[in-house]
Amino acid sequence: MLLVRAARSSDHAAFTALAAASGPGFTSLAVSPDALAAKLLNSEAAFNGQIADRSDAIYQLMLEDTETGEVVGTSAVKAGVGIKKPYFDFKIMTFAQASKEAGKRFDMDAMLLVNDFAGCSEVGSLFVLDSQRGRGAGRLMAQSRYMLIGTDRSRFGERVVAELRGVVDEKGNSVFFDHVSHPFFRMSFDEADRLSASTDNQFILDLMPTHPIYLDLLPKTVRDVIGVTHPHGVNARKLLEWEGFEYHRYVDIFDGGPLVDCPADKIRTIKEGVVREVGAASGEVVQAMVSNERMSDFRCAFGEITINDTHIALDADLARALDVTQGDRVRAWVRI
Repeated sequence: MLLVRAARSSDHAAFTALAAASGPGFTSLAVSPDALAAKLLNSEAAFNGQIADRSDAIYQLMLEDTETGEVVGTSAVKAGVGIKKPYFDFKIMTFAQASKEAGKRFDMDAMLLVNDFAGCSEVGSLFVLDSQRGRGAGRLMAQSRYMLIGTDRSRFGERVVAELRGVVDEKGNSVFFDHVSHPFFRMSFDEADRLSASTDNQFILDLMPTHPIYLDLLPKTVRDVIGVTHPHGVNARKLLEWEGFEYHRYVDIFDGGPLVDCPADKIRTIKEGVVREVGAASGEVVQAMVSNERMSDFRCAFGEITINDTHIALDADLARALDVTQGDRVRAWVRI
């Protein structure tokens, strides 16, 4: 069985291996082993409720194969972004151009540096090893984040944002970065990526222009990748859109990838989820995603259940994976 659980400090070796396997473009994983260890310590404190300021809390999740004990994927939820550390994006805006004398009227799009998602929660860092594809691993990893948010809404923002990887080639090069960001940063894509992941982003505020960047002044090869998802992220975008996330013309300042967002309470997994006590329940056996209601030891998995208005019956393997017994409360989303 595949199980999503709260990350632990002891996951450091597996976390480092996943970061190395993720390749270029994963900003949150493009950091040193020491920084990854710090992420795990922060996550433990967050899950245990030891971080008072929501903007400091990042909940790291690990995907584990319960049969082998191998960690095969990861994802994260940042409780509050853009508050202490700016969450910079480009907002694509349309400016009307008109001249009565010249007899011209047309619109022009331009990108403007913004921090519009301050206070939102962010889901991201989703990475699953290729060996797990076809097992529903990506969907479990993705939806488990919303099960986590639903477990204690007070810890998260009213809106949730997700940043999708933009077009980056196999060597880690981004045509968007080369033409838009590099002239201002004068550093490589990888260097900028690592700085963004490991600093307070002051360098962006210091170096990036505050004036609009007109898209018509960029080469067509650049315009063609703005707001486009990396081929490896197409399925992730489909899952986000299925949940209710929408693209509102915000793009990443490094690779031009799209950002999508949704009010937390309208996210499908949260909206359709129900909370029941574990106990006897007769009726049809259905496939469902189920999580325990313990933030400190969050666990989530797919399995077979029977559910009624008051109780939910779990098969033995699922109950064992979630570490729940009769009378415990669990959250369930029935697979459609």
